[in-house]
Amino acid sequence: MRRGLVIVNTGNGKGKTTAALGLLLRAWGRGLRVCVIQFIKAETGAWGEFKAAERLGIEWHKMGDGFTWLSKDMDKTIQTARNGWELAQQKITSGDYDLVVLDEFTYPLLYGWLDPAEVVSWMKAHKPPELHLVVTGRDAPELLIDYADLVTDMTVIKHPFDQGIKAQPGIEF
Repeated sequence: MRRGLVIVNTGNGKGKTTAALGLLLRAWGRGLRVCVIQFIKAETGAWGEFKAAERLGIEWHKMGDGFTWLSKDMDKTIQTARNGWELAQQKITSGDYDLVVLDEFTYPLLYGWLDPAEVVSWMKAHKPPELHLVVTGRDAPELLIDYADLVTDMTVIKHPFDQGIKAQPGIEF
């Protein structure tokens, strides 16, 4: 019997979501049942990764309202994240998936919209033992890091933005 891993990609460097999606594609290619829930990117966004998932038939849920620091209605932003967590709980416990990615999930924890202790406690009690769970985002809370089986800290060495190069379609989004 396989043991489902809890994997966290965190840190200030680029590549947290990219690494999670590489893992997702590997799993999908091996016939594993996969699902992605994004917590920050807007429901209206047509990001490259979403377009690819759509073409491949990969289940994908956008449960954010955009860049939270620009939110004009924080109550709605917070509720959207909480709705995303409720959806995640349903997907995690459904038995329908082998791998679930919670992309940008550290932000609702970091901003206090969800209590990290309650979330990790729920995961410990309810995550099926064979389910792989991937969480991405900066500043992963210590409780999540302690619970995880694999944690990768993405570190910035050099970034094109620092050289005045703007984000490019197909590379950053």
